[in-house]
Parts: sequence; structure tokens; C-alpha cells
Amino acid sequence: MRVGAISVAGLALFLWPFVASDTPPAATSVALSLGVVAVLIFVEAATRRLDARRFALLAAIAAIDAALRLVLVTGLGGFSPVFFLILAAGYVYGPSYGFLAGSVALLASAVATGGIGPWLPYEMVGCGFVGLVAGLAGLRRSGPVTWRDVAVLAVVGVVTGFAYGALLDVWDWTTFYRGTPGFGWQPGLSPGVALARFGRFYVTTSLVYDSFRALGNALAVIVLGAPVLAGLLRMRSRFSVLVLDRPPQPTAALAASISRK
Repeated sequence: MRVGAISVAGLALFLWPFVASDTPPAATSVALSLGVVAVLIFVEAATRRLDARRFALLAAIAAIDAALRLVLVTGLGGFSPVFFLILAAGYVYGPSYGFLAGSVALLASAVATGGIGPWLPYEMVGCGFVGLVAGLAGLRRSGPVTWRDVAVLAVVGVVTGFAYGALLDVWDWTTFYRGTPGFGWQPGLSPGVALARFGRFYVTTSLVYDSFRALGNALAVIVLGAPVLAGLLRMRSRFSVLVLDRPPQPTAALAASISRK
């Protein structure tokens, strides 16, 4: 339920060009994205799903991705190495944790690289959705890591690679291409016309670029997915604490042995 509410709030950041008549203030976008992340952290902590150990892992993922982005801001085309750990963490720890891993990692990497600007809210929420989708894909998995896990996560990497690019294009489309004949955004468009224009814009400007991200995500999962997923699963088992309502009762043989002593 909480993930659904957070998703609806986050989607508002990307859907406004198809329903609104003008650009929302930049402060509104920043407040919405930071509010979504803050609320989810509070809810996870309040329900004890985000304890100190999981928070430490979240910080480690953010730090690693920030370092990767600092050394290699982008790879070939739209590929970036920052998505791999977000996909893996979401797949193992679930959609809520995946959303946090994506959004916090992008915030940390933006601070590290000086990439703070009006595009940052879109990056944070968009990458949060990458981790969330990976978490949904891993909800039904069980047991040790298999080839099926790697295959599923590779497919998720391809889908989210294209989806992330399309979501981020909303900001480019409404900022740099406003009023461009044929496919640019302009105030007052009907939802159908706006969607058609955005489709033409995406195919023309971003489809090929985003294909490098999608294929790069899949390749990273295929090469590194099995050991990283196995490591995260071991960490999750150590993070888990079994709380018993009452202490276990000794067996009859053990009770007789204790009574003789």
C-alpha cells in the first residue's frame, strides 16, 4: 500500500505535461521528490524494515554508485554503471528498499559530481522506480540464486533502461524543446496530442541512446549478477531476526536428562 502511494506521488512529477496547462515551479518538483524519499524512509524506519544494518547497506550502495559516477559519469551511449547495484538491491530486498536505493544513490552521486539542478528530482524518482520494478520482479523468488534470477533481472534491466530514459525525457521535452514544431511540448495541449508528440520526440532523440543503457544493464547483470545477488542474499539472512512469542519447549528426552541432573 505504501509503495503504491509513493509511486502515485512520484508519477505526478512525470505526468503533469499531459494534463497541466503550464510548467510547475521548480521548487514544487524538488519538494515533491525529496518529500517522497523522506516519507518512505520514515515509514520504513517506523515499521522496522529499515534498521541500522539495512540503512548502512543503503549508504554503502549510494557511496559506491557516487564513486562510479564520479569516475565514469556515463559509459557508451546512455549506459551508466550506477544502475546495476540498484537493480540487484531491489531484487533481493524488495520494492520499497529498491526505490530508496535508487533515489538515494542518485542524490549522493549528484552531490559528488556537482550534478545538482532542476533535473535532479526527475533522476531521483526515475531511478527509484528502477529499483522498485526490480523489487516487484523479485517478490516471488526463493532459495539460492539460479540462472532464472539472472535472466529475470536482465530483462528488468532492459525494460527499466528504456523506461528510465523515457521518464527523464519529460524534463528535456518540456524545458529545451518547448514549442518545437511537430514534437515539442507547449501549454494547452490535449493529453492525446501531448502523448503523440512525446512519442515522436522520444523515438527521434532518445531511442538509440537509451538502447545502450538497456543492453548495458542486461550485460552487467549477466556478468556480475549471480555473485552479487548471492552476496546480498547472505547479508539479508544475517540481517533477519526471528522473534519468538515464547521460548521453545525442551523435548521429553532433554527434560528427563535435565531432571536427572
